[in-house]
Amino acid sequence: MAEQFRRTVQAPEAVAKKAGERLDGEVMEALLEGCVRISASDLHLTVNEPPVYRRHGHLYELEGYRELDIDDMVAAVTFFLGEDSPENIYWSRYHEKGGADIGYAYGDQARFRISVFRQRQAPALALRLIPYEILTFEQLGLPPEHIKELCHRQRGIILLTGPTGCGKTTTIASMIDYINRERDVHIITIEDPIEYYHEGKQSIVNQREVGVDVSSFAEAVVRNMRSDPDVMLVGEMRDLETMRACLQAAETGHLVFSTLHTVSAPKTIDRLVTAFPSAEQEEIRAMTSTSLAAVFSEELIPRIDKEGRIAAYEIMVGEAGGSPAIGNLIRERKTSMMRSVIQSSGQSLGMQLLEANLAQLVNEGKISFDDGYNRSNEKQDFLNFVDDARVPESYQHALAAIRKE
Repeated sequence: MAEQFRRTVQAPEAVAKKAGERLDGEVMEALLEGCVRISASDLHLTVNEPPVYRRHGHLYELEGYRELDIDDMVAAVTFFLGEDSPENIYWSRYHEKGGADIGYAYGDQARFRISVFRQRQAPALALRLIPYEILTFEQLGLPPEHIKELCHRQRGIILLTGPTGCGKTTTIASMIDYINRERDVHIITIEDPIEYYHEGKQSIVNQREVGVDVSSFAEAVVRNMRSDPDVMLVGEMRDLETMRACLQAAETGHLVFSTLHTVSAPKTIDRLVTAFPSAEQEEIRAMTSTSLAAVFSEELIPRIDKEGRIAAYEIMVGEAGGSPAIGNLIRERKTSMMRSVIQSSGQSLGMQLLEANLAQLVNEGKISFDDGYNRSNEKQDFLNFVDDARVPESYQHALAAIRKE
């Protein structure tokens, strides 16, 4: 069997000159500069590997740099977290829990979300680049008029869902930025760590970091209810207490944004309700049915028409966003019927199925058929939406079978 080799990318000049030296602050700054220059989304540092970038979804090994050793990794972690001491909360988290997250500003070019974790008894780092530029709804591929209408809602919960690295943070940042520019409200964000910085424009923005400014997401949501908030961003609903607090905040007249790791809008409802003990599920179902404003399920896919990636969305609008039909289906436990409502009567509210959006991107020549097919939850629906001329020969049999049904 042939040996498989990783893609490579040329090392930045400042790094190449120091390829044999310890991974000190100067080299780290050059690595971050390289991340910005080649439009990489991530940088990975691991023992016995050279630095590795993720660019447009693919991994690229840094050419001309040696494999890192444990002393390199300790130096890199110390550069970001500071000296290892009992008073350093990030090092304390690393020692007690095996990992810590921190935000790091790289001059005026970008911020990085840095995840420090232990593997094989050695430190490792994963750095996610967060650009300072916040994209518009049009740049993200979202229907602007419908999204703007949701952002002007006085109450409800808007959920961004999808796998890690699919662009949820970027999409939420765009919505928060729009509210900041267009509404005079009090916005509070609760994050771990803070990723996008928002300076107050027409709104007032306060940003709290879990573990630094407040002990937990749930505690922050409850305490923030006394801080006269209009809009809250809760970075992630990790536990039942946070889920319950977010739903209660939405129910009591606040617009709440948060994220979950689910693959479709209907599955998001099932995940939210069934996360609670059975004795509480009816209450949570009722709260969700009236409080849900919208669910955005997102995928980020490599482009074939040019460099970069493009987002595909499934969008479902709930009762608090103007769709009582979705609220009724939640109350009646008929989440399986949500897809037909999205497809048949949801376009006026900006609703769309993920498969329809993926097929549109295939038809426009922006992504490959294979990527669209593989990202689809319902393969038959995708084949129905995509143009026949775009379907490869190997899928023609499956397409013919669908056409006969």
